[in-house]
Amino acid sequence: MEPLVSILIPAYNSQRWIADTLKSALEQTWPKKEIIVVDDGSSDRTLHIAKQFASKNVQVVSQPNQGASVARNTAFSLCQGDYIQWLDADDLLDARKVEKQLRTLENCSGNRTLLSGAWAYFIYRRRKARFLPTPLWLDLTPVEWMVRKMGNNLQMQTDNWLVSRELSEAAGPWDPRLWKNNDGEYFCRVIMASDIIRFVPEAKSYYRSAGFNSVTHICGSNRKLESLFLSMKLHICHLRSMEESERTRLVCVNYIRTRLPDFYPYRLDLVEELKRVVSDLGGKFEEPRLPWKYNWIAKNFGWRVGWQAYHKLPKVKASAIIAWERAMSKIENRDSAVPGV
Repeated sequence: MEPLVSILIPAYNSQRWIADTLKSALEQTWPKKEIIVVDDGSSDRTLHIAKQFASKNVQVVSQPNQGASVARNTAFSLCQGDYIQWLDADDLLDARKVEKQLRTLENCSGNRTLLSGAWAYFIYRRRKARFLPTPLWLDLTPVEWMVRKMGNNLQMQTDNWLVSRELSEAAGPWDPRLWKNNDGEYFCRVIMASDIIRFVPEAKSYYRSAGFNSVTHICGSNRKLESLFLSMKLHICHLRSMEESERTRLVCVNYIRTRLPDFYPYRLDLVEELKRVVSDLGGKFEEPRLPWKYNWIAKNFGWRVGWQAYHKLPKVKASAIIAWERAMSKIENRDSAVPGV
């Protein structure tokens, strides 16, 4: 009997994207699927648009705004699937994504094989996405996956996984305390519960990066920085519970060093906490250095201004790229429209 796949979509103020996201879920070539959308108290038309897709296989529910983790837990509590496909409300799946991953399982035994796939950034035009392999894009043991992820500051975004119900239940719920990097911490627990991670290169997903309102962009937010700090501590605990060695302690120290710039100049109290963690790991704390092109700002206008420029000036360039992509997308859509329709 073919397994049922639950495609679970938490949504918040996603009126611009939710229709395309739902279409990509409905277009999955795997025939046995259900789709559940949980609107997390949106103040725009997200819920209204999602309800237009409601059917026997598409369930749309709403709840007061409580954050993505709670919305995901609600979605999971409602689903019946043997496998779980998480899908953010602004992202897209290749039509064959789920099927390619499930066909891989035909040569596997047990429900603790975790399936990953290829993913790429895009802004407005999916055809512009470029799939760039990383050291995570191959079959790996759970501990080796974690070492590579934390040691090289890599990620696999939420949509590219396909998780059995057994693994989902073993991992436990999404942590509602986490706002920033809740997916990274959650999938650490999924990985800990798995026997092996199988990478399926043909299983593609598309991660949209078209603005600065998502949790991905910190911009000095206390809530996001506190969430990132907690997620980092949990990452370290998860890895050390899998393997306590000089190798994993060194990986944890390097992981902290990589993420430290996020906290400057906004939360030096959390920097002090991370100093203590590095000391407990037997490492040497090193203050992060500004790249040379921001260092002159610090020398002329002060250390704090230099760090603020480091965080904010790249947004100016990114905003221009996003505006260009949006304009080109509108032109292409207008040119491809059928006259009289």
